[in-house]
Amino acid sequence: MTSHSAQVQARSDAPLGASYWKLWTSSGLSNLADGVFKIALPLLAIQFTQSPTLIAGLTVAATLPWLLFALTAGALADRLDRRKLMLWANLSRAMLPALLVAVVLLDLGSIWALYIVALMVGVAETLYDTSAQSILPQVVHRDQLSRANGRLYAVELTANQFVGPPLGGLLVAIGVVAGFAAPAALWLAAAGVLFLLPGAFRTEREVKTTLRFDVAEGLRFLWNQKILRTLAVMTGVFNFASNAAFAVLVLFAVGPASEMELSEVGFGLLLTTSALGAFVGSFIAEPVESKLGRSRSLTLTIFGGALLVGAPAMTDSPYVLGPILFVGGMLIVLWNVITVSLRQRITPNPLLGRVNSVYRLLAWGTMPLGAAAGGLLAQWLGLQVMFGIMGVLTLALLGMMPILTDKAIAAADVES
Repeated sequence: MTSHSAQVQARSDAPLGASYWKLWTSSGLSNLADGVFKIALPLLAIQFTQSPTLIAGLTVAATLPWLLFALTAGALADRLDRRKLMLWANLSRAMLPALLVAVVLLDLGSIWALYIVALMVGVAETLYDTSAQSILPQVVHRDQLSRANGRLYAVELTANQFVGPPLGGLLVAIGVVAGFAAPAALWLAAAGVLFLLPGAFRTEREVKTTLRFDVAEGLRFLWNQKILRTLAVMTGVFNFASNAAFAVLVLFAVGPASEMELSEVGFGLLLTTSALGAFVGSFIAEPVESKLGRSRSLTLTIFGGALLVGAPAMTDSPYVLGPILFVGGMLIVLWNVITVSLRQRITPNPLLGRVNSVYRLLAWGTMPLGAAAGGLLAQWLGLQVMFGIMGVLTLALLGMMPILTDKAIAAADVES
């Protein structure tokens, strides 16, 4: 091993530090709140409507801010203290479930009230998530990013998808107040941990610029990075397909008239299988990336994504679907660890918020479009036909893999 390689390995293996673990704890609490909230909202919604289009509209409302507000969120993450943005985003999200409880208790609840709350939570999420991905290279060394992201994904996915959904289903079964008071308390707790994170996380700026200039600079950087641009487009296609599928999965799974005939708690447990796979994937991502290389690893994840969204087209048995979702979740997190770590390494820190936001505009801006398409296709063609279409669409991403060779990825990484 050369001296340089030994230094890189030593930095990679070094402890992640107390600041990282505070960020990790706050992220876990925040994602647990997300997990409870995202299952409680559609379970409350099906008390108001059984329309696939209207149910899918919840996902449209929750994800629309990534299409409309992502670029502004990125510019703010590069102008302001990233920790403080995360803090205020969580405080804002804590207020919204409490407001929803009051609306329901006053018998003013409707699907439209849920849309408003989902939209406002989504706006806060754009600020939180953009700042959270941008702050990490200020907390750990770039050689530790794959391990740091893997550990973050472990707690985020465990909380958001493994613990949150069944807990949310259980709480909604107890009552609306319990289902929405819990995420409010968890977002408050996450904000409290962020208060304990020391240091300033505002990037130094030599020249004052306009918001429009900042956004344009982030757009130019991503456009000129072929690898990042390709990954953003591919992620956008997958997010379109996955949101189309999962926006209406509750209609496929829950209730005596559904194909799967699951209870609310059973639905939460089904989603947990994907989260459990993702949890396992977060620990094996770094060694798999090292052994297979990034290009082969990404190819493998496309098959995992196709399984994840297309499986309900093939079976309505939870005993078959559960293991398929486990494998799909495990492979999808491999994609996330590789692509997020690469983006954080390639992008200069003063630009990271904007590049993250431009990337997510392309990658996540498709989510409301996918949710709307999923609702419409399910209404016209049926749920299982829609799942099959989205699985095929995901497999079509293999056609872009010739761009993402190990040589091309390594060259982009070295240039940074």
